[in-house]
Amino acid sequence: MSDDDAGGVRAAGLALPWAQGTFPPAGLSERRVVWDALMGMALHEASHAIASGDVPVGALVVGPDGRLLGLGRNRREETGDPTAHAEVLALRQAAMSRGQWRLDGCTLVVTLEPCAMCAGALVAARVRRLVLGAWDPKAGASGSVWDLVRDQRANHAVEVVGGVREQECADLLRAFFEPHRERT
Repeated sequence: MSDDDAGGVRAAGLALPWAQGTFPPAGLSERRVVWDALMGMALHEASHAIASGDVPVGALVVGPDGRLLGLGRNRREETGDPTAHAEVLALRQAAMSRGQWRLDGCTLVVTLEPCAMCAGALVAARVRRLVLGAWDPKAGASGSVWDLVRDQRANHAVEVVGGVREQECADLLRAFFEPHRERT
Protein backbone atom coordinates (compact mmCIF):
# COMPACT_ATOMS: atom_id res chain seq x y z
CA MET A 1 0.00 0.00 0.00
CA SER A 2 1.26 3.43 -0.89
CA ASP A 3 1.77 6.13 1.73
CA ASP A 4 0.31 8.66 -0.71
CA ASP A 5 -3.37 9.28 -1.29
CA ALA A 6 -4.86 9.94 -4.73
CA GLY A 7 -3.71 13.58 -4.67
CA GLY A 8 -0.07 12.69 -4.03
CA VAL A 9 -0.21 13.99 -0.45
CA ARG A 10 1.30 11.83 2.25
CA ALA A 11 -1.50 10.10 4.17
CA ALA A 12 -1.61 10.65 7.93
CA GLY A 13 -1.15 7.76 10.33
CA LEU A 14 0.29 4.29 10.25
CA ALA A 15 -0.80 1.87 7.52
CA LEU A 16 -2.55 -1.22 8.89
CA PRO A 17 -2.73 -4.63 7.17
CA TRP A 18 -5.63 -4.13 4.75
CA ALA A 19 -5.75 -2.86 1.22
CA GLN A 20 -6.41 0.80 0.57
CA GLY A 21 -10.09 1.51 0.10
CA THR A 22 -11.29 -1.60 1.94
CA PHE A 23 -11.81 -0.22 5.45
CA PRO A 24 -14.09 -1.16 6.95
CA PRO A 25 -14.92 -4.27 4.94
CA ALA A 26 -18.43 -4.51 3.52
CA GLY A 27 -19.24 -8.00 4.83
CA LEU A 28 -20.25 -8.62 8.43
CA SER A 29 -17.87 -11.55 8.94
CA GLU A 30 -14.97 -9.59 7.44
CA ARG A 31 -15.78 -6.63 9.70
CA ARG A 32 -15.75 -8.92 12.75
CA VAL A 33 -12.21 -10.05 11.85
CA VAL A 34 -11.06 -6.42 11.55
CA TRP A 35 -12.79 -5.35 14.80
CA ASP A 36 -11.20 -8.32 16.61
CA ALA A 37 -7.73 -7.39 15.31
CA LEU A 38 -8.14 -3.73 16.28
CA MET A 39 -9.46 -4.67 19.72
CA GLY A 40 -6.34 -6.80 20.17
CA MET A 41 -4.28 -3.65 19.64
CA ALA A 42 -6.45 -1.75 22.14
CA LEU A 43 -6.06 -4.58 24.68
CA HIS A 44 -2.30 -4.44 24.24
CA GLU A 45 -2.35 -0.69 24.86
CA ALA A 46 -4.60 -1.22 27.92
CA SER A 47 -2.11 -3.64 29.45
CA HIS A 48 0.51 -0.86 29.56
CA ALA A 49 -1.71 1.23 31.86
CA ILE A 50 -1.30 -1.29 34.68
CA ALA A 51 2.36 -0.36 35.25
CA SER A 52 1.35 3.15 36.35
CA GLY A 53 -1.56 1.94 38.47
CA ASP A 54 -4.10 3.18 35.95
CA VAL A 55 -7.30 1.31 35.11
CA PRO A 56 -6.39 -0.85 32.09
CA VAL A 57 -8.36 0.76 29.28
CA GLY A 58 -6.89 1.14 25.81
CA ALA A 59 -8.16 2.96 22.75
CA LEU A 60 -7.19 3.68 19.17
CA VAL A 61 -8.54 5.79 16.33
CA VAL A 62 -8.53 4.52 12.76
CA GLY A 63 -9.11 6.89 9.87
CA PRO A 64 -11.66 6.34 7.13
CA ASP A 65 -8.84 4.99 4.96
CA GLY A 66 -7.95 2.34 7.56
CA ARG A 67 -4.78 4.01 8.86
CA LEU A 68 -4.00 4.17 12.57
CA LEU A 69 -4.21 7.83 13.63
CA GLY A 70 -4.03 7.70 17.42
CA LEU A 71 -3.42 5.45 20.42
CA GLY A 72 -4.25 6.01 24.05
CA ARG A 73 -4.41 4.30 27.41
CA ASN A 74 -5.64 5.56 30.73
CA ARG A 75 -3.00 7.84 32.28
CA ARG A 76 -4.88 9.61 35.07
CA GLU A 77 -2.67 8.21 37.84
CA GLU A 78 0.49 8.64 35.79
CA THR A 79 -0.18 12.28 34.87
CA GLY A 80 -2.53 13.51 37.61
CA ASP A 81 -4.85 14.67 34.82
CA PRO A 82 -8.52 13.76 35.39
CA THR A 83 -9.17 13.95 31.63
CA ALA A 84 -6.37 11.52 30.70
CA HIS A 85 -8.76 8.75 29.66
CA ALA A 86 -7.69 6.39 26.88
CA GLU A 87 -10.33 7.70 24.48
CA VAL A 88 -9.47 11.37 24.99
CA LEU A 89 -5.75 10.72 24.51
CA ALA A 90 -6.38 8.67 21.35
CA LEU A 91 -8.69 11.39 19.97
CA ARG A 92 -6.09 14.09 20.70
CA GLN A 93 -3.38 12.13 18.91
CA ALA A 94 -5.68 11.43 15.95
CA ALA A 95 -6.56 15.13 15.66
CA MET A 96 -2.86 15.99 15.67
CA SER A 97 -2.17 13.32 13.01
CA ARG A 98 -4.93 14.71 10.82
CA GLY A 99 -4.17 18.33 11.57
CA GLN A 100 -7.76 19.09 12.49
CA TRP A 101 -10.22 18.45 15.31
CA ARG A 102 -12.93 16.97 13.09
CA LEU A 103 -12.53 13.22 12.89
CA ASP A 104 -15.25 12.62 10.29
CA GLY A 105 -15.33 9.04 9.09
CA CYS A 106 -13.02 7.79 11.85
CA THR A 107 -13.54 4.75 14.06
CA LEU A 108 -12.67 4.71 17.77
CA VAL A 109 -11.92 1.27 19.22
CA VAL A 110 -11.87 1.03 23.03
CA THR A 111 -11.76 -1.82 25.52
CA LEU A 112 -14.43 -0.34 27.83
CA GLU A 113 -17.63 1.54 27.04
CA PRO A 114 -16.89 5.28 27.21
CA CYS A 115 -17.95 7.41 30.17
CA ALA A 116 -20.01 10.59 29.73
CA MET A 117 -16.90 12.76 29.19
CA CYS A 118 -15.47 10.46 26.53
CA ALA A 119 -18.84 9.93 24.84
CA GLY A 120 -19.20 13.71 24.63
CA ALA A 121 -15.74 13.98 23.11
CA LEU A 122 -16.65 11.38 20.46
CA VAL A 123 -19.73 13.34 19.47
CA ALA A 124 -17.85 16.67 19.49
CA ALA A 125 -15.11 15.22 17.28
CA ARG A 126 -17.70 13.82 14.83
CA VAL A 127 -16.35 10.26 15.11
CA ARG A 128 -18.39 8.01 12.84
CA ARG A 129 -18.14 4.69 14.65
CA LEU A 130 -17.41 3.37 18.14
CA VAL A 131 -16.24 -0.23 18.55
CA LEU A 132 -16.20 -1.23 22.21
CA GLY A 133 -15.24 -4.30 24.17
CA ALA A 134 -16.78 -4.50 27.64
CA TRP A 135 -19.96 -2.66 28.58
CA ASP A 136 -19.85 -0.47 31.70
CA PRO A 137 -23.09 -0.95 33.67
CA LYS A 138 -22.04 1.66 36.26
CA ALA A 139 -20.85 4.61 34.16
CA GLY A 140 -21.24 3.70 30.48
CA ALA A 141 -22.55 6.46 28.22
CA SER A 142 -22.85 4.57 24.94
CA GLY A 143 -25.86 2.40 25.70
CA SER A 144 -25.57 1.06 29.26
CA VAL A 145 -26.45 3.83 31.71
CA TRP A 146 -26.79 6.66 29.18
CA ASP A 147 -26.65 6.71 25.40
CA LEU A 148 -25.05 10.07 24.69
CA VAL A 149 -23.46 9.00 21.42
CA ARG A 150 -26.84 8.23 19.83
CA ASP A 151 -28.94 10.90 21.55
CA GLN A 152 -31.19 12.47 18.91
CA ARG A 153 -30.75 15.89 20.52
CA ALA A 154 -27.00 15.87 19.79
CA ASN A 155 -25.54 17.39 16.65
CA HIS A 156 -24.01 14.07 15.58
CA ALA A 157 -24.83 10.38 16.09
CA VAL A 158 -22.18 7.67 16.41
CA GLU A 159 -22.64 4.10 15.17
CA VAL A 160 -21.97 1.67 18.05
CA VAL A 161 -20.55 -1.83 17.65
CA GLY A 162 -20.46 -3.41 21.11
CA GLY A 163 -19.16 -6.55 22.73
CA VAL A 164 -16.04 -7.09 20.59
CA ARG A 165 -13.76 -9.45 22.54
CA GLU A 166 -15.96 -8.53 25.48
CA GLN A 167 -14.83 -11.34 27.78
CA GLU A 168 -11.11 -10.54 27.34
CA CYS A 169 -11.74 -6.85 27.97
CA ALA A 170 -13.85 -7.58 31.06
CA ASP A 171 -11.32 -10.11 32.38
CA LEU A 172 -8.50 -7.55 32.17
CA LEU A 173 -10.54 -5.06 34.20
CA ARG A 174 -11.69 -7.70 36.69
CA ALA A 175 -8.10 -8.85 37.29
CA PHE A 176 -7.07 -5.23 37.92
CA PHE A 177 -9.87 -4.46 40.37
CA GLU A 178 -9.91 -7.78 42.25
CA PRO A 179 -7.01 -6.95 44.63
CA HIS A 180 -8.54 -3.54 45.33
CA ARG A 181 -11.84 -5.13 46.37
CA GLU A 182 -10.13 -7.54 48.78
CA ARG A 183 -8.65 -4.59 50.73
CA THR A 184 -11.99 -2.93 51.39
